Amino acid sequence: MDNNLITAIESNWYGFVVSIFVFGVLFLLARKRVGFGTRVIVALAIGLVVGILFQNLEFDTKAITTFGSIYVSLIRMLVVPLVFVLVLNSIASLTNLEYLRKIGFKTFAWFLGTTGIASIIGLLVALLFNPGSGIQQDVPADFTAREIPTFSQVILDLVPSNPINEAAEGKVVPVLIFAIFLAVAIIKIGSKNAESVKPVRDLIQSLTLVLHQVVKFIIRLTPYGVFALIAGITARYGWETLQELGSVIITSYVALIIHFVLVFGGLVFFVAKVNPLRFFRKIYPTVAVAFTTRSSYAVLPVNLEVITKRLHVSPRIASFVAPLGASVNFNGCGGIWPAIVAVFTAQVFGIDLGLTDYILLVFVSIISSIGVAGVPGPAVISTTVVLTALGLPLEGIAIVAGVEALIDMGRTAVNATGTTVTALLVANSEGEFDRDAFNNDNDEDELIASAV
Repeated sequence: MDNNLITAIESNWYGFVVSIFVFGVLFLLARKRVGFGTRVIVALAIGLVVGILFQNLEFDTKAITTFGSIYVSLIRMLVVPLVFVLVLNSIASLTNLEYLRKIGFKTFAWFLGTTGIASIIGLLVALLFNPGSGIQQDVPADFTAREIPTFSQVILDLVPSNPINEAAEGKVVPVLIFAIFLAVAIIKIGSKNAESVKPVRDLIQSLTLVLHQVVKFIIRLTPYGVFALIAGITARYGWETLQELGSVIITSYVALIIHFVLVFGGLVFFVAKVNPLRFFRKIYPTVAVAFTTRSSYAVLPVNLEVITKRLHVSPRIASFVAPLGASVNFNGCGGIWPAIVAVFTAQVFGIDLGLTDYILLVFVSIISSIGVAGVPGPAVISTTVVLTALGLPLEGIAIVAGVEALIDMGRTAVNATGTTVTALLVANSEGEFDRDAFNNDNDEDELIASAV
């Protein structure tokens, strides 16, 4: 038998054995009632160690990453039905359309406002750290810039034409819009004859309860999924890649951390008037899942549970803000990242940017964060739009492509956190935030307690 084939089989076998062993350890921790957050941290740490070990030994991590892919697939399985049912339930439970307009305006205002602030932070940090200074790297020959959709095409893609087909293709925004139309119709008919829509409302509420139970089943798998995903990412990206574009990674994470701590923490403290440390501790499951899955849609089920069960925001607000945030709230991908890549590209290619360019950068970042809703790869699209608007070479995207996956982990965590912050702010302004429960409940895994 070919030696390479034998080595591949052995590598896969090692990955399978290690995965089973780690899963056993995590299962025992769960049986010992070790906290959910603690188990996620343990899984993340073990994943880092295993990933580095497998990379150094040149073992194949396919057996490990398969488990991670299963976890992500199970979460994505819920995205379309969750968006449809929860948005439908949230809006249909309202008694009038004026309330819907009010919370919708507030939600979008916070989404776009924080994205603009994120863009400014990304720009200032990039100018301070000067990522790209001294970097000389050839653009990959096979690089092709992703096509920028026209404004009319963006609008057409958002409007549902065949909701069933779009749901099957995983297009979330058209499904969300279809749910809004149905919900508004229910409110309109219910305002004239409540009994005529009562069976529909009861069905929607029952479906919501069933989906929540399915979410609890899948959330149990989070520590196992975190281990598998982190191990695979660590084994794939070695120190060579990190060293080559280390300035971009450092700049990005400094900007992301500043936005996370100062902007989100400041809004929570000064606007919602709650303890930021307590807030961040409560939303840890959201941050952990977003960081490892790198998908705002994948973290949606967990985020809904965190917002309602740990933050004690009303389900009505949570079911409206969370699905919308997964589609249009891109503080990290549409605010911070395009700004950093723009400064990086300008420095690499020796192009000077002025104050007018910086103002245009922030404005375009805000607008493009709306336009990429529902488009695959929102960070790439937003960055492409910004570079084009500033007249910068699109090759800059290719140069940073080698480390984008590593940065995307932090970007997604910031995106998901921004959604939880917005849900808290909107709920607080509408009197639908249970402050006493937030301050007095036991933080120890309320999210998971009913599921384990």
